[in-house]
Amino acid sequence: MTTKDTIENNGQAKCPFSIGDVDLFAPGAQKYWYESYEILHKDSPVHRIPGEGTSPDTDGFILSKYEDIAFVVKDILRFPPPVMKSSDLEKSGISGFNAEEDETNPTLPESTVVTRHDPSLMNALQVSIMSLRPNEELWKAHKRQLTDPWVGTGAQRNEEMITREANGLIDKWINNKSVEFISEFARPLPQIVMANVIGFPIEDIPLLKKWGDAMVMPFVYGQGHRNLLTKEQSDEQQALLSEFGDYVISQLDQKKKNPKDDMLSFLTEVIYEPYDRKLTDTEIIGVAFAMIIGGLETTQYAISEQAQILCKNPDLFNELKEDRTKIRSFVEETLRVRAPTQGLSTRMTTQDEEFQGVKVPKGSILHLRYGAANVDEETFECPHQINLERKALTRHLTFSQGHRTCPGNGISRLEQAITWDLLLDRIKSIEFAPDATFDHQPGIMLGALELKINFEKEG
Repeated sequence: MTTKDTIENNGQAKCPFSIGDVDLFAPGAQKYWYESYEILHKDSPVHRIPGEGTSPDTDGFILSKYEDIAFVVKDILRFPPPVMKSSDLEKSGISGFNAEEDETNPTLPESTVVTRHDPSLMNALQVSIMSLRPNEELWKAHKRQLTDPWVGTGAQRNEEMITREANGLIDKWINNKSVEFISEFARPLPQIVMANVIGFPIEDIPLLKKWGDAMVMPFVYGQGHRNLLTKEQSDEQQALLSEFGDYVISQLDQKKKNPKDDMLSFLTEVIYEPYDRKLTDTEIIGVAFAMIIGGLETTQYAISEQAQILCKNPDLFNELKEDRTKIRSFVEETLRVRAPTQGLSTRMTTQDEEFQGVKVPKGSILHLRYGAANVDEETFECPHQINLERKALTRHLTFSQGHRTCPGNGISRLEQAITWDLLLDRIKSIEFAPDATFDHQPGIMLGALELKINFEKEG
């Protein structure tokens, strides 16, 4: 695979030939992201975005080199999440980006409950996150005690369930010789898996999809590297998320009365060790929020990109079919070369910094371009090639690094591995359908809207 082997996408962006042509956030830019990364690496590895920092007089900076991003993500104290002044957002008519937080890091009282149509739900969720994991030690405790047992290091507990659900989806189209792969497999699988893990009824998946779409609205429809929403979009998002809060509260009531073997029941009963108390309802909503937002999109996009790579590389398909021990390597390499989340503006500078000889002032927002870092030729030899023998396969930045690695990376990797083990059992060959299109959704996720493939059934 070369950098020119990009997915077709109808859009307004044009193929860049110089740094002046590069705009990672223009409509249709997804088609040319990897061409843009080559130019950024060569001519502007620390790329300034004027006036788009934490205030109008500060800037944003795109980091595209592996060493810089790996350094930033491992130091949350030096490079914390960005905070913008609410007054600056109001003046611009834009909202939805890390509004000012109470510096005292207040904790919620145990009695705190999110009530129906509570307009402060988003603020309550922010406070919830701050109360459970306001610093590095509590972040590690949160991950170790609350999420790892279900979607991190303990994700293997879900292997039988994932296998059953994946086979059930394949059963629906395996005799058809063709399939719209995203709507009939890549999208519903993580939805069903996450519903089972959390403990939401399967029949509620359409609702969960609606709320999941609301959660990622900034990353799809937001403007620029800060993913800013208009006031109208932000109001719509908050109304939908208020519905989600009501829904989780109703589910919690049922779990408290009749606990099951699921994450939500566990969260109602667990004693959170750092505080030696049970979680508040609001804190549980915050955890469920994080599971939904992180558990659906990434896995969907990863599986759909893997299908496209195998359609383009029949020899690779056959190699995996003959040796299933290589599936794990395939998952890691495809996560590297086609990162589902291409970049996020999730860190700021608390002091003057310097990257690649470029001075970055205090108060700048750092856009960490994971997709570019993962194909940095100074870190990865022949970076655009899928190399199943590559050393240190998991050092890519797709799930970030350090203590704040994506908490659901374990279950996402497991879903991807099980997917291809099952499909390689049941499919003899795979190729694009003649009428296949490759349009991408807008935003910073590498997500195809549709993927029509033809296949030959095994046996």
